[in-house]
Amino acid sequence: MTSSTLTKQPTTLRTTLSNGLTVIAIENPVADIIASRIFIRAGHGYETAENSGLFGLLTAVLTKGTQQKDALEIAEVVESIGAGFGADVASDYSIVSLKTVSSDFETVLALAAEVIQQPSFPEAEIDLERRLILQGLKSMKEQPFSVAYNHFRVSIYAGHPYGLTNAQTEACLANFTQADLQSAHQQYFRTDNIVITVVGRISPKLSVKLVEQFFGGWKPPIRPLSAVSFPQIKRSARKIVTVQETNQAFVVLGYLADSVGGPDYAALKLVSTYLGNGLSSRLFVELREKQGLAYDVSAFYPTRLSQSQFIAYIGTAPDNVPVALAGLRKEITRLTTTPLSAEELQVCKNKILGQYALGKQTNCQIAQTLGWYEVLGLGMEFDEEFQRAIAAVTVEDVQSAAKRCFTEESVSVLGPAAAVEPLR
Repeated sequence: MTSSTLTKQPTTLRTTLSNGLTVIAIENPVADIIASRIFIRAGHGYETAENSGLFGLLTAVLTKGTQQKDALEIAEVVESIGAGFGADVASDYSIVSLKTVSSDFETVLALAAEVIQQPSFPEAEIDLERRLILQGLKSMKEQPFSVAYNHFRVSIYAGHPYGLTNAQTEACLANFTQADLQSAHQQYFRTDNIVITVVGRISPKLSVKLVEQFFGGWKPPIRPLSAVSFPQIKRSARKIVTVQETNQAFVVLGYLADSVGGPDYAALKLVSTYLGNGLSSRLFVELREKQGLAYDVSAFYPTRLSQSQFIAYIGTAPDNVPVALAGLRKEITRLTTTPLSAEELQVCKNKILGQYALGKQTNCQIAQTLGWYEVLGLGMEFDEEFQRAIAAVTVEDVQSAAKRCFTEESVSVLGPAAAVEPLR
């Protein structure tokens, strides 16, 4: 090991192996469960128009074969001990997840090491997972909100990996080969690009020892990996109207917003909570409870390594589309002119911090959260930094963030022709 840092909690250890792999180990003996997350710094945001969907297919096939085991043999190892084991992809990373009772952790970690270091990407499994992903994309076309939101996303992120279209993904998926997956694996699955978290009834020292046992022999790369460079997207107003004969119309109103490292990140998280989090949120009370406009209404602001987005949306009767759009716009722009009261802000802080604490109760949740922060480059310290940042946000901070963010709105509307055509 080349470096290690002991946190304030004696049961938490962050260390870097000699081959460059980062390990975060936390002892939590409450339950006889160990959860681990293996993060790879490569996700949908690392794709291009020429290989859209690559990491979705790669992670789907990753656990379906190694140089020693086929898919059935891998499944038998996992199922014979009742463990959890799988892989997935997100915007900014790919991940392998495992969960097991403490006595079986070594077995599952050894399997994960084999899967990650020696995947075989069987041709038959590639074809199967390709079909399943394409079916999923086809299914999304039958979900009105997904269609409206994806049109919004593609529009505001034009020229950015976050804005790759489903049509691009479908076209690329049809042509991916085993060699494509092997090439991406070789490029991104490397020791200096991986973070492993282990949380559960196991000492941090033993966790690190086991990770080193199964991953320590993985040779470090000769050349450094080029840092990902995201294009800067300029704010501009866009309107997308989609005619679809549905019983319910959807309105998606949104804006480009700060990345996780931006100065307005904490304030916008509070704005999102105020507008769209729960039955007491502003949008729910004003547009659904008081005006009866909404079947579904909310807001969200995802955490992203590159520019994020602030979204408010409503599902409404087609005849109500104009007034629903006006209602969303009114509630959002109101925050730029009318500050929250001190009481409203405190309620939002209590809600977001309470939910944040509840979201770290299990070993799986802790392993996910701290590894996620580490792989985003924020460090596991961001767990506490985020909570302090939320607590420090002022009424003035919220209004200033709203003024900076809520400019150049983009709108995506989907519904019957009579309801949405007048909005073109």
